[in-house]
Amino acid sequence: MRVLIAVHTWFTQTQENGSYVAFHVEKDFREYLKCGLLCHGFARAHCTCGHEFLVAFSCKGHGICPSCNARRMVETAAHLVDHVFPKAPVRQWVLSLPKRIRYFLHHNPKITSKVLRIFLDEIKKQLIQHYPHTSDNPIKIGGISFIHRFGSSLNAHPHFHCVIIEGVFVKDSDSQITFHKVSSLTEKDIQAVQKRVRLAQAHLSGVD
Repeated sequence: MRVLIAVHTWFTQTQENGSYVAFHVEKDFREYLKCGLLCHGFARAHCTCGHEFLVAFSCKGHGICPSCNARRMVETAAHLVDHVFPKAPVRQWVLSLPKRIRYFLHHNPKITSKVLRIFLDEIKKQLIQHYPHTSDNPIKIGGISFIHRFGSSLNAHPHFHCVIIEGVFVKDSDSQITFHKVSSLTEKDIQAVQKRVRLAQAHLSGVD
């Protein structure tokens, strides 16, 4: 009840001050207040032993609900481990952008895609540098990217979480794909990726 009163008070004060609350922020807040409450809907679970219990509906929000976010995170991680990623080491690469660039990503999906492409290309270049052989065949990397469009306070903060397999995939002359593990990335390698991405973003957005 205290949370409900606090949220309504915040919305009221914001409107009285002439400020604007984004629709997705208000929607997430209001759905979160109903999450897990039986009065807003539930399912009845029945066991063959005769025991019954009620399971309250969740808000399935993508914003502030810690319960729904934690469940979605666990489900996604289990799916990636069991059905997507091979038995190989992975590394999470996170790209956070300065405020002067976030505006362009927030309003232009094409720029968002270009920035992600730049980031992945630079990671790929760094991994290929640690591949000990030369090859005329295509060299690929594997991974999955998540675009987060808000921060912890639901502010507009587009950033990227990329889970990249620590190695490269090379197709040989028999069209067989072989994975080559990379285990020698250092802090210097990460800083090199960071530097090149920063320069590319500055050129893309037209800022220094």
